[in-house]
Amino acid sequence: MVSTALESGLQIAGKTFNSRLLIGTSRYPNQQVMLDAISASGAEIVTVSVRRVSFESGGEGLFDLLRGKYQFLPNTAGCFTARDAVITAELASEALETKWVKLEVIGDEETLFPDVEELLKAAEELVKKDFVVLPYCNDDPITCKKLQDIGCAAVMPLAAPIGSGMGIRNPYNLRIIREQCSLPLIVDAGVGTASDAALAMELGMDGVLLNTAVAGAQNPIRMAKAMKLGIQGGRLAFESGRIPRKLYATASSPSEGMADL
Repeated sequence: MVSTALESGLQIAGKTFNSRLLIGTSRYPNQQVMLDAISASGAEIVTVSVRRVSFESGGEGLFDLLRGKYQFLPNTAGCFTARDAVITAELASEALETKWVKLEVIGDEETLFPDVEELLKAAEELVKKDFVVLPYCNDDPITCKKLQDIGCAAVMPLAAPIGSGMGIRNPYNLRIIREQCSLPLIVDAGVGTASDAALAMELGMDGVLLNTAVAGAQNPIRMAKAMKLGIQGGRLAFESGRIPRKLYATASSPSEGMADL
């Protein structure tokens, strides 16, 4: 009997989403391409950068276009301290009327890797303030476990540096994180194409969050659909249980009962 877990969808903080793809709203050629790509992806959760949009003309229009259609996941992109991240999350909560937040606390501008110490402080404070916290973090099992223990709603380890398109560089760490964490795990950052997304799901991740891979593609709308199908195929493969790897061949047709020639 085929597992029905795929049909149950992605569950975060008591909400169920049919799509396991979370998608960003930046770097698209124009707003119409963004809207069409999000629609093609099937995503139900969209990330928005409050710090970026609030300083751009027409920023409010973006929220108006998406409001009521998607679950907003405002992010704290551009924050380098726990204090700035908490303040940004609180401003986003007021502006978008949501307690959900993608928590980012960046360590430096070149790698955009998280500052773990500041990230943990911000996560703890926001959880105490009843936020639904989805932290972007390193692919470090210890950090992920600490974020789970703090009370985050999901944990989002990176696959590779933000916007790099390098794909999953350390699948073994993701497997360890999967074994040690019971929370929803969402691969965030570094996905470049549909096969990367499929691999993330085959490793047991619950979802994939991406932006540049779609927004920066030559055809964002078609790439968004490819990501959707990659995630669906990868998740179904994970639930189906792959055959074990073997060094030598195993005949697909049994030799017993063959005609003696």
